[in-house]
Amino acid sequence: MARDMGPVLKKCRSLGLEPAYLGIDKKSNRTSSRAGKKLSEYGTQLREKQKAKFIYGILEKPFRNNFDKAKKMKYGTTGENLMILLELRLDNVIFRLGFGRTRSEARQIVDHKHVLVNGKCINIPSYVVKAGDVIEIKEKFKSAQRYKDVLEVTAGRTTPAWLEANHEALSGTVKEIPSRDQIDVPVNEMLIVELYSK
Repeated sequence: MARDMGPVLKKCRSLGLEPAYLGIDKKSNRTSSRAGKKLSEYGTQLREKQKAKFIYGILEKPFRNNFDKAKKMKYGTTGENLMILLELRLDNVIFRLGFGRTRSEARQIVDHKHVLVNGKCINIPSYVVKAGDVIEIKEKFKSAQRYKDVLEVTAGRTTPAWLEANHEALSGTVKEIPSRDQIDVPVNEMLIVELYSK
């Protein structure tokens, strides 16, 4: 499975992104060497796309597939649909429920077959959850020290309104499909749409 293994804080600096959006508490004291430089229109659009890919930990091909899927949807704008599809990925939902410190840890949890969706084991991080889905950590892993440590770190994190989390039982429910204003990701999706429609 290909993934970006580069230094996270360095990438955050270059994209002008707060590490907190990735679930990382560290702060970067340095500033990007490109800070203050004016970007071209294409540069600005590309940066927004890179930001979205970096936050959700997706490479170009799956990101493009999500964009094409968002374009075919009958309701809503393409940009909003894209953000909603990314938000409904199983690895992101595990992160949002507070069962993973970062999205990459949440992806690993899914990969290692720790997660049940409606009682079925799903080990595909890009699996798209639906309203009403019940997501939980497998019974045999619930008492693992790993999850005690994770919950300690994520205890102060707010669960989005479209999800319901039960930290004692390590389970959660997708109450509804989120709307764009419920997704606190600093990405201007309109620029991504403009970039792809060239």
